[in-house]
Amino acid sequence: MTVFGTGILFYVNGTQVTIDDVDLDMTLLQYLRSTGLTGTKLGCGEGGCGACTVMVSTYNVDLGRPTHATANACLYPLYAMDGKHVVTVEGLGSAKHPHPVQQRIALLHGSQCGFCTPGFVMSLYTLLRNNPKPTELDIEECFDGNLCRCTGYRPILDAAKTFASDAWKAGANVGKDGIARAPETESKGCGIEGCCQTKKPFSLPDPARVNGVSEASECAKTSEGCCKGAKGSEGCCKTKDANWANVEKSEAVAKFRAYDATQEPIFPPFLARYVRGETESAEAQRRELHLRATQDDAQCTQVFRPLTLDSLLEIVTEHPTAKLVAGNSEVGVEIKFKRTQFATQVYVGDVPELRTVERCANGVEFGVNITLARFEHELRALSRELPEQSQCYAALLEALRFFAGNQIRNVATVAGNIATASPISDLNPVFLAAGSVLTLVSASGSRQVPISEFFLGYRRTALAPGEILHKVFVPHSRPREIVRAFKQAKRKDDDIAIVTCAMRVRVDDAGRVEEAAYAFGGMAPTTVLAKSVGAASVGTTWGDAALLGQLVAACHAELQLPYTVPGGMAEYRTALACSFVRKFWTLSCAALGSGDIEPQIVSEMEEDERTVSHGQQAYERVSDRAIVGHGVAHVSALQQTTGEARYIDDMPAVGAELHMALVPSAHPHAHVLKVDSAEALAMAGVKCVLTHEDVPGSNIWNIFHDEELLPSRTVHHVGQPVALVVAATQRQAQAAAQRVHITYEVLPAVLTVRDAVAQGALFAEERKLVRGDVDAALAASDVTLSGTSYCGAQEHFYLETMGAVAVPKGENGEMDLYASTQNPTEAQMVCAEALGVPAARIVCHVKRMGGGFGGKESRAVLVSTLAALGAQHTGQAVRLVLDRDVDMQMSGQRHPFYATWTVGATRTGELRALRMRLYSNGGFSHDLSMGVLERAVSHVDNCYRLGAADIVGRVCRTNTQSNTAFRSFGGCQGMIMTESMLCELADHINVPIEHIRRINMYNAGDVTPFSQPLLAEDWNVPRMWDQLEREAEVAVRRAEIDEFNRTTQFRKRGLAMVPTKFGISFGVKHLNQGMSLVHVYMDGSVLVAHGGTEMGQGLHTKMAQIAAETLDVPLSTIFISETATNTAANTSPTAASASSDLNGYAVYNACKVLADRLRPYRERMHDASFAAIAKTAYLDRVKLSEAGHYATPDIGFSWAENSGLLYFYFTQGVALAEVELDVLTGSHTTRRVDIIMDVGRSLNKAIDIGQIEGAFAQGQGWCTTEEFLYSPATGRLLTQGPGNYKIPSALDIPRDLRVSLMEPEQPNALKTIFSSKGIGEPPLFLGASVFFALRDAVMAARKNNDAKSPLHMECPATAEVLRMACEDDIVELTRIPHEQRQGVPFAVRI
Repeated sequence: MTVFGTGILFYVNGTQVTIDDVDLDMTLLQYLRSTGLTGTKLGCGEGGCGACTVMVSTYNVDLGRPTHATANACLYPLYAMDGKHVVTVEGLGSAKHPHPVQQRIALLHGSQCGFCTPGFVMSLYTLLRNNPKPTELDIEECFDGNLCRCTGYRPILDAAKTFASDAWKAGANVGKDGIARAPETESKGCGIEGCCQTKKPFSLPDPARVNGVSEASECAKTSEGCCKGAKGSEGCCKTKDANWANVEKSEAVAKFRAYDATQEPIFPPFLARYVRGETESAEAQRRELHLRATQDDAQCTQVFRPLTLDSLLEIVTEHPTAKLVAGNSEVGVEIKFKRTQFATQVYVGDVPELRTVERCANGVEFGVNITLARFEHELRALSRELPEQSQCYAALLEALRFFAGNQIRNVATVAGNIATASPISDLNPVFLAAGSVLTLVSASGSRQVPISEFFLGYRRTALAPGEILHKVFVPHSRPREIVRAFKQAKRKDDDIAIVTCAMRVRVDDAGRVEEAAYAFGGMAPTTVLAKSVGAASVGTTWGDAALLGQLVAACHAELQLPYTVPGGMAEYRTALACSFVRKFWTLSCAALGSGDIEPQIVSEMEEDERTVSHGQQAYERVSDRAIVGHGVAHVSALQQTTGEARYIDDMPAVGAELHMALVPSAHPHAHVLKVDSAEALAMAGVKCVLTHEDVPGSNIWNIFHDEELLPSRTVHHVGQPVALVVAATQRQAQAAAQRVHITYEVLPAVLTVRDAVAQGALFAEERKLVRGDVDAALAASDVTLSGTSYCGAQEHFYLETMGAVAVPKGENGEMDLYASTQNPTEAQMVCAEALGVPAARIVCHVKRMGGGFGGKESRAVLVSTLAALGAQHTGQAVRLVLDRDVDMQMSGQRHPFYATWTVGATRTGELRALRMRLYSNGGFSHDLSMGVLERAVSHVDNCYRLGAADIVGRVCRTNTQSNTAFRSFGGCQGMIMTESMLCELADHINVPIEHIRRINMYNAGDVTPFSQPLLAEDWNVPRMWDQLEREAEVAVRRAEIDEFNRTTQFRKRGLAMVPTKFGISFGVKHLNQGMSLVHVYMDGSVLVAHGGTEMGQGLHTKMAQIAAETLDVPLSTIFISETATNTAANTSPTAASASSDLNGYAVYNACKVLADRLRPYRERMHDASFAAIAKTAYLDRVKLSEAGHYATPDIGFSWAENSGLLYFYFTQGVALAEVELDVLTGSHTTRRVDIIMDVGRSLNKAIDIGQIEGAFAQGQGWCTTEEFLYSPATGRLLTQGPGNYKIPSALDIPRDLRVSLMEPEQPNALKTIFSSKGIGEPPLFLGASVFFALRDAVMAARKNNDAKSPLHMECPATAEVLRMACEDDIVELTRIPHEQRQGVPFAVRI
């Protein structure tokens, strides 16, 4: 009889943990955070973002050593931890003593908001534990399961790649003379890249390297060789004509701590003995486990953990409906998001018989419970050792290449991929095409089942009750047999398939086909064999020119999908299936030597071999300031890389803290007839259920007062909170929320902006700009063209979801709000109005946010107010932190825009007139939609003279979330409407689009449609355009691309150069003010408070630099604790890219007063420290505190009169993008991007570079992979979470990214703080350069395919959009006729 253990033993950061009463519903992440290890973050809860990455080490008995793997703690069941060692970010180091990984990411600007940073740290650390000498490609690919929304990835990759060189792993030294040196150049040079003594750049990416040739400039030498900085600005390589970005990077490198892989902590010896079964009788013994839940609200009631196959079979015989769990990557998602309950679970990850690999004479049998990571390792070995028989193994490797991220592959198993019977499985088509055979086993015996007979229907298999998968047999390939796998997804890496397939053909010596198999996923409810395509192949001569057309036709006939197919994309999926047939036919013919296949065509069909990305940053030296302008690292960077930085959900519980969950609307538009909370109130731990009737003050909020906190009568979108549940734990609150029953009267709903325009569903207000006589100008134009433009929504995808903790003070209605918000004042005011108390009794605190991007400017106010409502009713602290799916369906997104236009121009492309009608999808309430619309209308001109202009904007009312602020705030939408229009005009008159852009570009002195002249001292777009055209060799590259496109058929390249002009100021005049409060303490330390919030953009860092510069003290003297409404009252939101301007001047003004006040003491106490000066002044009763204020001068605009100053100045830039498009799939690679930005005299050049790169990546995502889709049938958001919504990954960024800052010709012309410019939002639109480069590539493909119709391409340009726009024979074949487009489509853009 089996003796089961009832508890688990594991280690955390070297410390043994034993748990006898295991919470079976708890994940490893929840456990770690409950113990105070909050460095590991919850970003999505589905293993898609990597914020929860930890290293899990296990002792491999077969290898006789421990192995280390990254894992998503949000999915890892706590009960599976027995015998394992988990290392978190806290286990590596601290801010005072960081691990080299943590330090380097911090010093090289790889952490902005910091929420994702611990996950990146752990991914890199684990790679180094497994491979102390990784290549740069190894390093890039180790991050394929980690997402970052702030940085654009480049600085993270740069920091990580310092571990790819032995020189840098050893750290760097600083000599007695204060000069930085790499270890190998200790006696040779100064350690700066391109030093004249060493003539050898550091191993960091060399920004002066072009095509592999170093262009480091020469410098004057002293008689001893390198001057080591002695010659200063007179000629040292550190200063003369130096790219100061390299110098500052080298100075950071000089601070690197040495990395020695031999000094890492060892695997706990006791744990090794425990796993091997060698512990003493008095010690803990590793046993099979039977864990029972003791919690009343447990969803999982029991878990078994067998250690042998026989034991496993006994358990499943007794519990035939038990859920088998290994990696939990599928089950965990089903439990959390589909709310599926599995009362009995069996963890099979420790059964060795399920992890065997046995080589047979004609193939290999794999134990199905090997992880995908080990499966990949074994397949590589087989491919190396059996090259003549490895076709099936190579195809499986192709399928694994883009399968999920490392964290998932390290725990997910082959069995999970097979047994879930997913119709979009990556591996099952390969198994099916290869003719694999499954071994199924039960207590009564085993049987073998061909995988072609295993899948019975959607998510149904041939497994009988009590039967499990044991092995999968994959045959060796035979002579003259080819097997290939293909996959297309929304994003190349870490994404589920749209269509996946594998194809196999075997021919005889004469080239006649003996066997053929075509297996597809994503084309039916199960993985299927396209039998008619196979039948059309057998007996034919492979390579016959006519055969390809027959195969494509057979594929289309068998697999064509109906218009309303689940999953949508019917035409595209069918086109992909046919395109993959074409790819396979070409590649297999070439491999077999059949047919007349040109090598060029073969290379076009192959998947791109990924090259290592690299970046170049360039800016000039700051010579006249000690601190401001210098590339200082983010002041909290080390706290963020070590996990010490606290975010809202990292706060310790406050007293008997309660948790809140929301009860969402199930309909997009309905009357609420009844809310029945009786069942919820009867559940354990539930304190109360609140509705609109429980709001003591005003239930109305937002600036237009047209939105209810909780609906009194009508719900307006799916996910709108109808009621609130407050309970003792988050689990109890969320469970009870499912038991609140709501009765609805369903009403008609409008979702899309086009439908809203057609139905007249518009808010009353409009915004209009009119200059000149448009009718006359159109009539006089040589050419007129009418059309439409559209751009879709975009999710902010801040890694930290919205959250708040409300803490009642117990008297006078006082309350502290701790919120993740960009707008603490609005959070304070709305909370006070809702609770019915004066605002002075509410204090809102913001330490930092894990990203915001505008999404937390207004919509986060609802979250903090609801938490406060619960706190007031219960008298206890209440925490409300949204899950990712809830956040996405209740918070607003970037507004989709739709425009109709008529443009008039000369035959050469000079614009004469524009009439445009702009419509935004505002969602169900105003929120900030009018402000977004105003900026869109005022940015339609972008950088161009439009001629006569008549631009009118309206906001549509729809039944979606209330759309809101998002970085660029309407500017990018207005600009892309016009840029898309200009492209269609260029096509129409057959003039290059770059020519149209340049000849219509504003000159200094020109006046915009909003009556603002462009001043000569601040109009730099033409200068930057010409500079980029010259330095990036646009003419040469255009010729090269044209030649490439002339000689290729299935791959096309595109090039596009796009300018931007972004106005800086709030559109509402009174918001253009900032405030600060500065305290100088007796010890010389300085506390600064100001009205801006920190969300990763480096605002606190810049404010600290301004304070230190003005007070003439070291930067380390300045401290900024938080933003709070009791230290900075009546603040403006941190938005509009104006926060550095407003709050920076306010900080300067306060510090200037203090500096002037202390000047007599400094003059008298020449050599005294600042601490001594401050102490002396205090003793003299000198005031050492000062408030500062700043209001932007001259600002104010009248829309009614089209007069006044709308923007204080413009931040400007130009970007050039080069892309390569796979015509058959629509996937693309961004080959190179060059950016020049005018940021005035930067407050921190390195931080501004980071803002440019991060904004560009967001803009690139908005224009390409980030597609927001709704179900028209239910009104529900379909793209919830990283599983379905795809922001760019580290492997999507440009392979070559070059960013430089333009130095102003009149450096002090701007009346801003230190003549700097706001930078957060302006670069985002430059990401559209990728969109227009892709359009250029599509035009090349259409020319090749002789497409006749005009190209109309809408944003985002997903792979589907790009493939179908190419209009080749396959696209024409797969088009669904209009008369067959009946019924409700699966998904729509709104």
